[in-house]
Amino acid sequence: MREYDKMISGELYDPTDIELRELRKRVRELTREYNATTEDDAEKRIEILDRILCSHGKNFYIEPYIRFDYGVNTCVGENFFANFNLTVLDVAPVIIGNDVMFGPNVTIATPAHPLLIEDRKMRTRENGELYDYEYAKKITIGNGVWIASNVVVNGGVSIGDNSVIGSGSVVTRDIPPNVIAAGVPCRVIRELNESDKMKMPR
Repeated sequence: MREYDKMISGELYDPTDIELRELRKRVRELTREYNATTEDDAEKRIEILDRILCSHGKNFYIEPYIRFDYGVNTCVGENFFANFNLTVLDVAPVIIGNDVMFGPNVTIATPAHPLLIEDRKMRTRENGELYDYEYAKKITIGNGVWIASNVVVNGGVSIGDNSVIGSGSVVTRDIPPNVIAAGVPCRVIRELNESDKMKMPR
C-alpha cells in the first residue's frame, strides 16, 4: 500500500516517502508562484489554483498568502472566499462546501502525531536518514459557513451548514448546522434565528 493511500485513509504513514516529498515540493513551488502575483494577475491566479486544488466550483477567490501541505487533497465549492494567510494542512481530505467564507489567518489542520513519545519520536534508517510516523483526520466544512479571523480547525471535525465560527476559536469537535460557535475550545453559543436577520439594501 502506498504511503499516500495510508495518509489519506487516516492510517499511520511515513511522511519522508519520496512520492509525498515530491507532492509537497510541487505545491510549495505553486504557492510561491501564487503568492508573488498581484491583483492584475486574476487569470494567472485561477490557473495556479487549478493546479493546486483537487477541485473547485465557480466563483472562488483566495487572497495571498496561501500555504498548503499537498493541495490535491483540498476541494472547495462554489462562491468560496478566503482572506489573507490561509494555511491548509491537507494531509487528509479537506472538503469545503458552497458559499463559504474564511477570514484572515485561518488554519485548517488535519495532521496529528501519536501521543506517547515512544510512538512519536524520530527513527533512524540503516542509511542514517531520520523519519517518523504521523496520521491525519478528514475535515468537512458545510455549505454557507463563515469562519472568522484567526480560527484553527483541527482534524476529524465537521462544521454544519450555515454555521458561524467566531474569531480566535479552536474547533476540536463537530459543530452542528445553523449555530454561532466560538471559544477555545470552540463551543456552541446559540442557534441562529430570525432576530439575526439584517435589513438588506435592495
